[in-house]
Amino acid sequence: MDAPRIVADITVSLDGYVTGPDAGPGNGLGTGGMPLHDWVFSDDADDKSILSASTDRSGVVVMGRNLFDVIDAPDGWSDELGYGATEVGRPPFFVVTSSTPASVRLTGLDWTFVTTGLTDAVEQARSRAESEAARTGVTKDVVLMGGGALIGSALAAGVVDTLNLHLSPLILGSGTPLFREGMPPRSFTQRSVLVTSTATHLSYDAL
Repeated sequence: MDAPRIVADITVSLDGYVTGPDAGPGNGLGTGGMPLHDWVFSDDADDKSILSASTDRSGVVVMGRNLFDVIDAPDGWSDELGYGATEVGRPPFFVVTSSTPASVRLTGLDWTFVTTGLTDAVEQARSRAESEAARTGVTKDVVLMGGGALIGSALAAGVVDTLNLHLSPLILGSGTPLFREGMPPRSFTQRSVLVTSTATHLSYDAL
């Protein structure tokens, strides 16, 4: 049986931002950032296939605390709109945080709060995915869904096996960058490219 892959999956603007400026609860994609996710709600058959396949392959999901706060806010995820947008997948979620939140609104989801850092969260998520694979006979991915700082840190730490970028035809000018100055160099091999009316879907495997 194959080991779970660690997959970083995120939408990015042409100028390298994953949100517009002033992102946070109530403004998750930042000012001007909503068009980043046009592909997620597209009727294009290829966009829908990419989203469905990604959601289905997600065995465990890792995210940062800022993203969790956006998701768990009153206007965040719901029964109709959640992980995978309208797909509303329900994998276990691991949140990298300095402290456990006092309360959680989305109590119907499986949350684990990891206060010992990103690398430990990824290893805990990998162990959970391996346990599920042993139980079901089906190996699924550990998906790093963001935000940008978490995925950037994961790339810098060398823990990413596959990088999926959904390149939006949008220039934001500022916001949350995916790639920060000073990141160590990394090499990837191109896995696939799919162009739709709303995005260019790029997938790379780490060397």
